[in-house]
Amino acid sequence: MTQQITIHQHPYFVALRQLELPAGDYVIAGSGPLLAHGIRTEISDLDIVTRRAAWEHVRTMGPVQDAPWEDVQRILLLGGRLEVLNGWFPSMWDVDEFIDSAEFYRGLPFAPLDRVLRWKRRLGRAKDLADIDATLHYLTRVPFAS
Repeated sequence: MTQQITIHQHPYFVALRQLELPAGDYVIAGSGPLLAHGIRTEISDLDIVTRRAAWEHVRTMGPVQDAPWEDVQRILLLGGRLEVLNGWFPSMWDVDEFIDSAEFYRGLPFAPLDRVLRWKRRLGRAKDLADIDATLHYLTRVPFAS
């Protein structure tokens, strides 16, 4: 039997904690919330949406690049496994409102699953469609416990 590691043991979350981002100025987006809920058992990277002090802190750690959508900037750390962004689909959400809507699980801020569904529906890639199905199945059977 394979033992599943917790999010606090996962190397991406260990690296996130080592960034020492200011509390209240970031949220975990992308597939991170799916891993936290147990909807996915692995992820290829961790998307971290930041603002104000958190973004300024990370800007000292690597070159700022354009993200592939909507005038968002990013900094890639840990060989690209941590993607730190200064926004998340700005045509859908203001960064402050997006971060303020975080749901906390094991002391970490995650984007709510209804938002995960919205951006995955918008992107519509094959992996997003699979995540949508798995998330909808999860939401019909298990409430999120913090």
